[in-house]
Amino acid sequence: MIEFLASNPLVTIMGVLALGALFGQIKFGPLRFGAAGALFVGLLVGMLDPRLSQGMDLVKALGVVLFCYAVGLAAGSTFLSDLKRQWALMLAGIVGLVVMAGFGIGVGHLIGLSSSHISGLFAGVLTSPAIDAALKATDGSPDTLVGYAVSYPTGVVVALVMVAMVATKRWPGKRDNVSMAEAGITATSTHVTRETEISEIPGWPNHIRMSYLRRHGEMRLMTRADRLHDGDIVLVVGMPDDVKTAVDYLGYPSSATLTENRRDVDFRRFVVSNPHLAGRSIGEINVRHHLDGIVTRVRRGDLDMLATDDLIIQPGDRVLCVVPRGRLSDAQDFFGDSEARISQVDALTLGLGIALGLLAGAIAVPLPGGITFQLGTAAGPLIVGMVLGSLHRTGPFRWDLPQNINALLRQIGLMIFLACVGLATGPAFVSQALSITGLKLVGLSAVSLVLGGAILLAGARLIGLSAQRAVGGFAGFVGQPAVLSYANSLVNDERIDSAYGALFALGTVVKILLVQVIALS
Repeated sequence: MIEFLASNPLVTIMGVLALGALFGQIKFGPLRFGAAGALFVGLLVGMLDPRLSQGMDLVKALGVVLFCYAVGLAAGSTFLSDLKRQWALMLAGIVGLVVMAGFGIGVGHLIGLSSSHISGLFAGVLTSPAIDAALKATDGSPDTLVGYAVSYPTGVVVALVMVAMVATKRWPGKRDNVSMAEAGITATSTHVTRETEISEIPGWPNHIRMSYLRRHGEMRLMTRADRLHDGDIVLVVGMPDDVKTAVDYLGYPSSATLTENRRDVDFRRFVVSNPHLAGRSIGEINVRHHLDGIVTRVRRGDLDMLATDDLIIQPGDRVLCVVPRGRLSDAQDFFGDSEARISQVDALTLGLGIALGLLAGAIAVPLPGGITFQLGTAAGPLIVGMVLGSLHRTGPFRWDLPQNINALLRQIGLMIFLACVGLATGPAFVSQALSITGLKLVGLSAVSLVLGGAILLAGARLIGLSAQRAVGGFAGFVGQPAVLSYANSLVNDERIDSAYGALFALGTVVKILLVQVIALS
């Protein structure tokens, strides 16, 4: 059986994926490993024979590239808008990493670990591509791989436990924005009791939208030029707090349900499959001009968002469009509304984006002190993905992926990567984990990660950020894809991905520099 698996690596990987998915569903108290199950099954299988990990490097690289590029695209769309909130969190992450490195050097040498052990430990417990830099800095010392192999699974377990303890917390996040997933979008029919211009209504047009207008018994769509009169009934759409503020200003909630009258005005959700719309803002596509209508909401995956003028449409979004009754078929043609079309991957932009990421990761920059800086196959695609995700489109190139395609690439890439890591580190793990040196590495990696993570999480709370953004930042701080996946499985919150992308990119740069400093200690 071992001979067969060793000669058929794809069978080995697929078997590990299947068993890993099964193991990941088992609950250990409040903890369920999820995608990380592939790592632990890979460790067990890799222990059987070192040959089972041979030839996995390219497959492992493909897995991490797919995951990081997909995460970068998703995080890039909100990274710039969230940067003001996250710069202090990023600073706390740097402090946490430096403290971890200093603690590792001081305690590691005190308990008899070599600099190579500590350098590998630092790269392993933070599951970063810095292992390549660590190996070069230690001249390929076997101790570096031992430190990496033992601390890697330790870091995954500790990080998952910390995420389970924090992800669902609700501490005050006064300096954070409200999660769109948590708040949701609501619509309230409102009886107007004052004369007012639309521009005077609190929250318009960035925080509320208005679609239906009933005046003197006749229904029509609102326009920007409308002036509201006493006795009008309008539909106000937005987050609950914003809607309440607008309703209180206009008058009071009406018992009428405007959306039930579909004789003159109607609405429907349409799938955006028209490639000419993807990567453009709601304001740019000008639904009012083309359809005499208005888009009030955009659903992306499980997230319902208000359709503000600056919101960028992505392929696969489901837009709620309100139009005159006779324009529904025109709206369907305008948006495309084809599930089959959005299931097709744009291989040109996907391949080009990943290639640019790999090129960025391959650039080696020499620094003073003999240190070489290189992003590698993880951080390169992630950073390029974030840049392209923030651009959305460049001329004819549309960088965004449909939500379901992005999620699929993440899941497949993540599990392939973790399975290959488990297979590769299994032999070194079994030979060292229960030795005196191995136990020292396990203890030091666990304590150092708790210390660094506590600094980041405490910093996020003191800064006034939400627990969910703090958990996303912690997942990026650790650099472990399985931790991000686990956090997203616990709570649906777009702030997690945004913080992950920021801390992962910055953390990778800092880790690459620190492992080389550790190697020289």
